[in-house]
Amino acid sequence: MGVLSGMTGFARATSSGDFGTLSAEARSVNGRGLDIRLRLPDGTGHLEAEARSRIKAAFERGSVSITVSLEKPASVEAGAHIDEARLRALALAGRDLVDKGLAAPPRIDGLLALRGVIISEDQAATGDAVTAQADSAVLAVIDEVAAALKSARQAEGAQLKPVLEAQISEIEHLKQQAASHPAAAAEAIRDRLKQKIDDLLPSGIDADRLAQEAALLAVKADVREEIDRLTGHVEAARSLLAGGSPCGRKLDFLAQEFNREVNTLCSKSSDRGLTEIGLSMKHVVDQFREQVQNLE
Repeated sequence: MGVLSGMTGFARATSSGDFGTLSAEARSVNGRGLDIRLRLPDGTGHLEAEARSRIKAAFERGSVSITVSLEKPASVEAGAHIDEARLRALALAGRDLVDKGLAAPPRIDGLLALRGVIISEDQAATGDAVTAQADSAVLAVIDEVAAALKSARQAEGAQLKPVLEAQISEIEHLKQQAASHPAAAAEAIRDRLKQKIDDLLPSGIDADRLAQEAALLAVKADVREEIDRLTGHVEAARSLLAGGSPCGRKLDFLAQEFNREVNTLCSKSSDRGLTEIGLSMKHVVDQFREQVQNLE
């Protein structure tokens, strides 16, 4: 049997090395599709495409937010210098636009904030090795926190599964009540029609005419087609739950089909008891659809 997953969860992960200490936090809430919000430490923006690819591989639906922060060791923060060549190149890059009046002259504080202008002295000495280690650690901590978030979402799915199974069973039980209700039989429709005619026309009506009218009403009030489709929907819902996630979208569509058949059943019913069964089924279907919104 497949594993069912929700879309709500929270997770943390950490990693340490010569580069410092990485801390990752991941949060997830419901979403129609997969929406990824990712924040990486300064200087690791080149990893974003790979990080997003790994997150997409872990999740199908939900609004997923992952934030990775880096606390550098004191030795890395001890000293720094300005890459004057890079600063000069950036300052000159937009001169043509400034001369044409298309841009304002750059401010020194803005240029200093650009990546690569200020370089740590420790990074200058051991930059390649530290950077490679940090890059690998960032991706590894994202994998770790994504896996922990996935486990949290699966825990939610494990809690939802018995609730959804119970609701499907209740829909099936009410469907069986509707199928066996006397008011759904053609004979019952004929008897109700005859009683109304007797009340309105004391002299009665021709038996053949009564049979024709009763047959027409029986066709209009026949709910067997809706009962058969509800039976198929119940089987499909159980199959989807057994297959595990991702099944949320399909179950949401199935809940809409449940609702359509129940509405038709209620509209066809001319008996209070059968209508009450239909309304009870509609209530359970609404609850089922609400819970399905939490599934991946």
